[in-house]
Amino acid sequence: MSVTPIRLFGDPVLRTPATPVTDFDLELRRLVQDLTDTMLDAGGAGLAAPQLGVGLRVFTYHVDGVIGHLINPELSLGEEEESGPEGCLSFPGLRFDTPRRLQVIARGLDEHGEAIAIEGTALMARCIQHETDHLDGVLFIDRLDREARREAMRIIRDTSWGGPDPVVKASPHAGGSAVFGASAFGRRA
Repeated sequence: MSVTPIRLFGDPVLRTPATPVTDFDLELRRLVQDLTDTMLDAGGAGLAAPQLGVGLRVFTYHVDGVIGHLINPELSLGEEEESGPEGCLSFPGLRFDTPRRLQVIARGLDEHGEAIAIEGTALMARCIQHETDHLDGVLFIDRLDREARREAMRIIRDTSWGGPDPVVKASPHAGGSAVFGASAFGRRA
């Protein structure tokens, strides 16, 4: 089991768009395992590679008992939108109703470079959109309306972790940036 420290809001890696994966090798499979182990340990519904300090387009998910991963995702979003509770392990304790599309089809690759597709609704759709946003340097608070975002920033400023100078640790993955992180929509009981 390889659990990696979670990076928090304020760390620049969370705002840096990730690079597409081109090498489907042992190092990539280790990254997927690290993402999975860290996500499960934290009780999250998903985790994106940039949150572990690795600037690659990879995320894992654990929704409705299904554990998986997707590399280089491309999304097709449904028309219907819903607002529902969402959080992120990079924002400990912070949860806000966040608008997301209700349905999504995500196409990408697995850790061996084989094409896969995931169809999701409700929580799975929310998770896929949230994690893909992380790969684009977008955070869930960016999706909040002005009033909710202002309240989120007020709460963040009042936390012990919301300071402007996060501690940066070296990535265990070659080629990764020097930061770590994780995301989730709540902890599992």
